[in-house]
Amino acid sequence: MHEGYESLIADPEIDAVYNPLPNSLHGRWTRAALAAGKHVLCEKPFAANAAEAREIAELAAKSERVVMEAFHYRYHPLALRIEQIIASGELGKLERVEAALCFPLPKFSDIRYNYSLAGGATMDAGCYPVHMARTFGGGTPEVVSAHAKLRDPQIDRAMTAELRFPGGHSGRVRCSMWSSKLLQISARVVGDNGELRVLNPVMPHYFHRLSVRSADGKRVERFSRRASYAYQLDAFAAAVLRGEPVKTTPEDAVENMTVIDAIYRAAGLPLREPS
Repeated sequence: MHEGYESLIADPEIDAVYNPLPNSLHGRWTRAALAAGKHVLCEKPFAANAAEAREIAELAAKSERVVMEAFHYRYHPLALRIEQIIASGELGKLERVEAALCFPLPKFSDIRYNYSLAGGATMDAGCYPVHMARTFGGGTPEVVSAHAKLRDPQIDRAMTAELRFPGGHSGRVRCSMWSSKLLQISARVVGDNGELRVLNPVMPHYFHRLSVRSADGKRVERFSRRASYAYQLDAFAAAVLRGEPVKTTPEDAVENMTVIDAIYRAAGLPLREPS
């Protein structure tokens, strides 16, 4: 047992740490873990804002340690298959990418509604659809517009943002911790030759459905019920033990936080700050 985080990361018997702390503390304790020579699996969102994420990414690059953002869905076979279908050209030229994560959290005393802890729907729920839109959309998009539903003047309880990708296709991300859209976990990719829809791309081990409509016909695909967290842990261990690459790098986290910051700016809300 350790009396605090400082003694834990100073323990020479510990090689790696998992950082599940409130959003505003991710950067602080990832920095401390790196300074102590530890590998880090950091919960999403990677930092309070893009500037802090960039700082951590620079430290990680110099550290020769594995630093990985915990977007567990990214390591599940479902996500890999979606990427494969898009890359195959079956859907044709991309026209639109949409992603959503909405769930009810009516307990407004929850830390996820706390601005001093870098809370807000876009940070805690929206980081997923932003990441999915970037992954399936093939790049980091420009934020065209954003509209928030507020819990208080600084905290969004829901957010919708329209996107424009470098390839010219459009996109939309939607998230909510309390709104009329109580539950929605989905992704949609539309091309000029077909369409792909996914039910629950975030936690497919509970349930999921991937449906594809194209010139090749209509089909439904299903995948392993093994937890996405287990696939993520496999990837983290492989990176630490054998130097294998990871998909959710600090550099990728900087891109994700850049879009989140742009959404807050477009919605007229302040950026989140580290503690």
